[in-house]
Amino acid sequence: MSHEIPLSRPDITDLEIELVVQSLRSGRLSIGPMVEQFEKLVATRGDRRHGIAVNSGTSGLHLALLAMGIGPGDEVITTPFSFIASANVMLMVGARPVFVDIDPKTLNMDPEKVERAITPRTRAILAVECFGNPAHMDAYESIAKRHEIPLIEDCCEALGSVHAGRKAGSFGRIGVFAFYPNKQITTGEGGVIVTDDKRLADLCRSMRNQGRPIPMSSVETGVAAQGATPGAAWLSHERLGYNYRLAEMNAALGVAQMRRLDEIIAKRQRVAETYMSRLMANHDIILPTVHELTAMSWFVFVVRLAGTYSREERDRIIAGLLRHDVGAKDYFPCIHLQPFYRERFGYATGDFPIAESVSGRTIALPFHNDLHEHDVDIVCRTLALMIERENIKRG
Repeated sequence: MSHEIPLSRPDITDLEIELVVQSLRSGRLSIGPMVEQFEKLVATRGDRRHGIAVNSGTSGLHLALLAMGIGPGDEVITTPFSFIASANVMLMVGARPVFVDIDPKTLNMDPEKVERAITPRTRAILAVECFGNPAHMDAYESIAKRHEIPLIEDCCEALGSVHAGRKAGSFGRIGVFAFYPNKQITTGEGGVIVTDDKRLADLCRSMRNQGRPIPMSSVETGVAAQGATPGAAWLSHERLGYNYRLAEMNAALGVAQMRRLDEIIAKRQRVAETYMSRLMANHDIILPTVHELTAMSWFVFVVRLAGTYSREERDRIIAGLLRHDVGAKDYFPCIHLQPFYRERFGYATGDFPIAESVSGRTIALPFHNDLHEHDVDIVCRTLALMIERENIKRG
């Protein structure tokens, strides 16, 4: 029987099950104490005063842009090397993403290129911590301050990371964490907006809840969710809003995961170190670079093939890994080369050469908390064999 090694797997223990069941038995399935507790735990981890739980990281980024008044005609500087949601949220508010190329070591935006891209229409910098790496966040923050524009920190992949003594989530005006099942912790689906700005926090709280007024004691204490008469406030809507609330069951899962976060980060660090030790002698592979001032909270483990390999060879190597029951994927295809962005904005191959070169050679390897050394050995040996196969085909 084959032994499949999946690309990712959530780490769920009896504690998570216990808190979810507790939430279900409480009768409070929305707008309850689990959401409030989860918000506080995440905000504290990001060194922020306010946390606003939402149903996804994408929703959180959308609300962050809206809260800062970004809309049609505005430009937001961001990276082309990211999951597509970080750019899509700009289109959702009518703004235009302005891409800049990346630093080939950190895979985050090149700070010099960020500064050169600023125009009178630039309303914000949305900086993504690629694969959980917070490198350059302090540089982006300095650039934003010099030009008097806000920094939005997309820390959706970086919960628990630290750079230059500062926690992911603590840079800029507002940040957004996300908790899809392949993240460091999961709520199934969900996210948390973090900020020190009470005005922004109140706006996000209102907009996630159909534009209802804030503060709103009958809702915030869960009276309406329990079925009691909520009063006129429940049907009062001060602004355009959305149903971006996070359910109590999801928040309960998140509370349990947050209680175990340090343990989870340590597990992922051990897996990353095992990969590093097994692959460091392979000259066909470029390993992730971690800045000396950075403590990584690993989201995924992504390697790159050396510059001599083509995208087609990379794709065949991934296909070979999958045939041998080893999870693998390309992380990330460049946003500007996605069909919709090509058609709408006229982007073409060669517009952001570093991001395109990196994107064409990335391989995400199986990575989760309880990946055994034996499995890492299988992954690394299979990867080496698939690379050697390509080398033989070259002649």
